Amino acid sequence: MSKIDIAVVDYGMGNLRSVSQALEHVAPSKVVVVTSNPEDVASAERVVFPGQGAMPDCIRELDTRGLREAVLQAAQNKPFLGICIGLQMLFEHSEEGDAKGLGLFKGEVKRFAAKDMIDSHGEKLKVPHMGWNQVYQATSGQSQLHALWQGIESGERFYYVHSYYVKPADEGITSGYSEYPYRFTSAIAADNLFAVQFHPEKSANAGLQLLSNFVSWAP
Repeated sequence: MSKIDIAVVDYGMGNLRSVSQALEHVAPSKVVVVTSNPEDVASAERVVFPGQGAMPDCIRELDTRGLREAVLQAAQNKPFLGICIGLQMLFEHSEEGDAKGLGLFKGEVKRFAAKDMIDSHGEKLKVPHMGWNQVYQATSGQSQLHALWQGIESGERFYYVHSYYVKPADEGITSGYSEYPYRFTSAIAADNLFAVQFHPEKSANAGLQLLSNFVSWAP
């Protein structure tokens, strides 16, 4: 295969076409490949790690396809964007199925607790957290906001579908947060890696801007 600019990791969990289409839209001159081949992931200039479904199934399918090592390497040495389960899998452990994650970051993946799902008006909130919510940007301990937030207002709305959220041991990696009803980490950043709980590919102009920023990002 010719040069791959962006590899979208396919481990059989979720429809990845919307992700690849959004990337092709913001980067029409780039070669975007949806792939389950570890060699493609290793050779690509940039890697996007999305996913939907249950954490135990995602980890199992990742291993079944021999993708674990390629994903771990990419997450440490090239521009890397995790989306949804692709964020959660980077942590040590998930309450969902008592699953062990990839362990790149210390911390837990927690379920929204039913007893806490009451908004400021006393109304019950649903789980999964589904729909549009504001994302507030954080500096992740740096002096300025992350490059992937360029051109996006803090408090912009992004699209979510999830019942679990990450709780990093090191709050310094938090690059964005939302409230449902309490604050939770919705984006993390560390060196060459950025990962989000929401779906930029389903988040209209703000999501496309974030993906465009990723395509031009030089960490």
